[in-house]
Amino acid sequence: MDNPIRLHWLDPRNPDQPFPPVEQAMVEPNGLLAIGGDLSPSRMIRAYAQGIFPWYNPDEPILWWCPDPRTVIRPGQMHVSRSLRRAIRRADYAVTMNQDFDQVIRRCAAPRSGQKGTWLGPEMRHAYRELHDAGFCQSIEIWRFGRLIGGLYGISLGRSFFGESMFSHATNGSKLALYYLSEQLAAWQFDLIDCQISSQHLLSLGAEELPRPQFQQILNTSVRRPGRAGPWQIEIDCPTAPEHRPDY
Repeated sequence: MDNPIRLHWLDPRNPDQPFPPVEQAMVEPNGLLAIGGDLSPSRMIRAYAQGIFPWYNPDEPILWWCPDPRTVIRPGQMHVSRSLRRAIRRADYAVTMNQDFDQVIRRCAAPRSGQKGTWLGPEMRHAYRELHDAGFCQSIEIWRFGRLIGGLYGISLGRSFFGESMFSHATNGSKLALYYLSEQLAAWQFDLIDCQISSQHLLSLGAEELPRPQFQQILNTSVRRPGRAGPWQIEIDCPTAPEHRPDY
């Protein structure tokens, strides 16, 4: 009889402790690899560079995941529906990067309709803020008449972007943020946008599922390519009308 899979425990006192090989992740729940540790910048950067990410509820121990398959969007290859294409052409909004990271992450942390809580608790928000200050975590914002109507944030390492969360307070708000991120990353010759776990919504936007070995092979090369120092600023053509941007 095969030995049962056992979770690897991480010591919070040792942020340099290595993660176990991702091939040791559990099948059910899909991708659960390790438990414990901390969310220090050094541990977080090493985790993402290996295709591992934290995901847990605020009242739980830290859980680390590497699911199989892995869902990604290739930069510049996002599927644009007719309704989204019309919204892009309407240009009744402004696009920024890292204009208001704190507000973006607060909006992403707010409970969704029908949910009682959020996985993005204070500890996680603090960890991503530290990575933002260090230039590894970026946000993209969509504004309309100075009001934030959509956005997302994620980690950047080498030529990979690891999407963490998005929100929308108007029709197509988050889709516009993802579209302009995808186009900007394509212009910067990034390799992938990691979306982590599949959903029908992501698949409808052009996401694809990669077997974990294929994802890891791409990732291992991508994170070693020269990246973009943060904080990022939008460089592609996009709506920037002053009446839509925030007044600061």
